[in-house]
Amino acid sequence: MDIAGLSTALSMSKTQTELGAAMISKNLEMMETLGDGMAEMIEATDPDRGVNLDVRV
Repeated sequence: MDIAGLSTALSMSKTQTELGAAMISKNLEMMETLGDGMAEMIEATDPDRGVNLDVRV
């Protein structure tokens, strides 16, 4: 493979990696927002829910 082809391939790989990382970051942000919304909805229905936690081993 020539230098120009290698450079192009590496550049495309870097771009794909950066795009993938940006998409994962955006998905994480969206999931955090959805989780916060769910927690608010649960608290709105019953403010005492989740105060006590029973654990059995």
